[in-house]
Amino acid sequence: MTLIRIYTLAGALAIAATTTTLWLRGRRKTPEQRETLRRQRINAQGRITDGTVLDVQEFDSDTDHSVQMVIYTYDVAGVQYECSQDVTMLRQFLDLHSCRIGVATSVKYDTHNPGNSIVVAETWCGLRL
Repeated sequence: MTLIRIYTLAGALAIAATTTTLWLRGRRKTPEQRETLRRQRINAQGRITDGTVLDVQEFDSDTDHSVQMVIYTYDVAGVQYECSQDVTMLRQFLDLHSCRIGVATSVKYDTHNPGNSIVVAETWCGLRL
């Protein structure tokens, strides 16, 4: 009788562990959701500095979708940063074809990690088109 109780308890624990794992995996954020949250956080808490657009690129990715990137540079505390931002999901907020290389831009950056920056968010655009 004790052996049956042990097997029942082990089975119940296995089912509980599997259910918990599946539940936690279902709550993971997609890369697009994480990027949206990053942009929103930097837009709300970031500092603004001046930067320069170095290049605007559009290329095909592995998923058969075109990807639009803005490459820009800016200085914070004497350190120069060169970054890029994928603006594919923000196409409705700007027209990259009218963005000129070498144009000044505003950059919002994370004060704790100045390399973490944006030039476009859902409610803010630093590009001077």
